[in-house]
Amino acid sequence: MWYYIYILLINLFTVILLSTSSLHLYWLHRIFKFAHKTGFDWLDLDLDKLNYDCWDEDYVKELSDSFNLPVLSITAPSIWMDQDKVEKIVKIALTVWAQIITFSPPHFRDKEITWFTKYIIKLKRETHLSIAIQNVESKFLFFIIPEYKNATLEDIKKFTWDVTLDLSSIDSSSWFDIIKAYKLLWSKVKNILLSDKIWTKTWLLPGSAGWWVSFLPIESFFMNLKTSWYNWFITLKVKPSELWIWVEEKVLYNLNFLLSYYKKHFLNYK
Repeated sequence: MWYYIYILLINLFTVILLSTSSLHLYWLHRIFKFAHKTGFDWLDLDLDKLNYDCWDEDYVKELSDSFNLPVLSITAPSIWMDQDKVEKIVKIALTVWAQIITFSPPHFRDKEITWFTKYIIKLKRETHLSIAIQNVESKFLFFIIPEYKNATLEDIKKFTWDVTLDLSSIDSSSWFDIIKAYKLLWSKVKNILLSDKIWTKTWLLPGSAGWWVSFLPIESFFMNLKTSWYNWFITLKVKPSELWIWVEEKVLYNLNFLLSYYKKHFLNYK
């Protein structure tokens, strides 16, 4: 009962999360410390196969309780997925009281894809968890073989109830941008991976074009979110180099800048 009250309270307003992938060269304890110190209230646990701390649900719960920093969202690995890994991820989610799990569409190297075509659909019916599929950047091997199957926004819209919208992975063009992508998916969007992008450079710090302005139309995008009463998750997910992870003062400064940017262009927008 308390879980559902907790979820109801969260969904009354939009919350901003920090993806652990933005600081993935640090161990998990220090990531929690950075997030807590800069004022993030929630985390997205991005499951890095080389960071074993992320896969220990009891340790993650211990850190979450210690820092009073809930893990609301979990992002699954984008490759080498199978049903056993999905079951482990669900166990982590249930232990830490996460609300949403994000999966990528099947990678061409995945040995089997029934975990995607059947098992996660079953999970959606049988658990309280939001099972979301994220869009991925369109890439082809030998210009023919798609790296990810069924990965277009149209495919994702048809397949699932919930979507995680990665702004840096949208193939922007003169006729399509992040605002149109949001309008296409609209009510299905439960999480937005927030980052900036210019040309082939992706997962940049929002507002990095200078003077609080983004290369993407993020400021206008935020206005659209606010006027459409979006009340799910926004998750900062940038390259660790964008935060200058080799200098602690820079990490703290950039995380605080992001929170200020979010408040200016979304939270306090009227």
